Amino acid sequence: MNENQDTKIFPQNFFWGASTASHQVEGGNHNQWTVWELENATELAKTAAHKYPMASRSFTLSQLPIWHTHRDIIQDPNNYVSGNGVEHYKNYKEDFSLLTSLNMNAFRFGVEWSRLEPEEGKWNEEALAHYKQYISELRKRQIEPFINLWHFTIPVWFAEKGGFEKSANLKYWDRYIAKITEELLGEISYVITINEPNVYASFGYLIGEHPPGEQDPIKFVRVFWNLTRAHRRAYKIIKSIYPNIQVGMAAQMANIQAKRPHNMLDGMITKWMRYFWNWWFLRRTRKQQDFIGFNYYHTDYYRFEHAIKPENPKVPLNDLGWYLEPEGIYPLLLRIWSHYKRPIFITENGLADTDDKYRRWWIEETIVAMERAISEGVDLRGYFHWSLLDNFEWAYGWWPKFGLVEVDRKNGMKRTIRPSAKWFADRIKQL
Repeated sequence: MNENQDTKIFPQNFFWGASTASHQVEGGNHNQWTVWELENATELAKTAAHKYPMASRSFTLSQLPIWHTHRDIIQDPNNYVSGNGVEHYKNYKEDFSLLTSLNMNAFRFGVEWSRLEPEEGKWNEEALAHYKQYISELRKRQIEPFINLWHFTIPVWFAEKGGFEKSANLKYWDRYIAKITEELLGEISYVITINEPNVYASFGYLIGEHPPGEQDPIKFVRVFWNLTRAHRRAYKIIKSIYPNIQVGMAAQMANIQAKRPHNMLDGMITKWMRYFWNWWFLRRTRKQQDFIGFNYYHTDYYRFEHAIKPENPKVPLNDLGWYLEPEGIYPLLLRIWSHYKRPIFITENGLADTDDKYRRWWIEETIVAMERAISEGVDLRGYFHWSLLDNFEWAYGWWPKFGLVEVDRKNGMKRTIRPSAKWFADRIKQL
């Protein structure tokens, strides 16, 4: 496909951007995650060689491609503490300049509820002013802000009340959304209410690898259901004040396929996994989705005998041992468009790749897949790479490197643009 064809595929107003999340980059947060980190860091480090932190992936750390070079940090308790983050909270202007140098015209970021309401009913005016200035600085650079209102972390006081386990607690969520709408959304056109509710509910309440670290199917159902209600309520609150703001959420979706395409049993488990993982939440909130935002990292192949554990090819793998199939985003885009006929944004997409070995290939294949989907009528309006910066990757800690920009946390948080990001910046100009 030549460059002239490329310019005809992507619309002129297409958003090219990168994503971050407040807790993963800001530093200095105090929320239920920071409490959990300090309580579990020693145990995560101690058991690292025997138990992979994400139990849903069928790999052990000794099978990771980078285990031999990263074992020391993976077995260091400090790896599992977010601490100062990458100091994005104070260095955001420098990071916005990086966006400009990468030819990006959009940025997805999070606001931290625990900063804004550190105590129940008490608002931090300094934090509100910070995020107002943050949004203003993006606008000055002609970068479209996509604001994410909630990305896994909650105030300690809200967690102590049971968080999203209790429907009665949604009144606190409503108050938070109303405050954000009043204070921060005046210069905003796109709002993401909730990030990956399926991941939050399943990893916190089924698998137990995220806080609160429980394995309780009943609580899982309650939390997942309450998050659908939380999105619908946020949508109503925002639209009542700013009816023209486009509101959606960021679903975690996988390209789920049958290991044996013509096997009826494999087909059955595949359909179930697609419904549970990809569609359950969206089907219950479809009337409150002005656009469909989704995060793509995985193509997973299911065999009936192995139930909910995927049986994926062994190469290529990213640093986390995840199978890489970037082109899998194409059939997923077609399914999303077929289901919902709403504008689509790829709100996260990337890979852990310390040596920058696969990242250019991943992005290049993803661009081709997007071109194919758009050429078939899919209304795709934006792509956000995960992540702009190397960040704190939840239960994995600091060692996985997802950033277009490398951050040297031992050398004054020095930022260095990776070669793949420089290539991507040039490619954006051609598109």
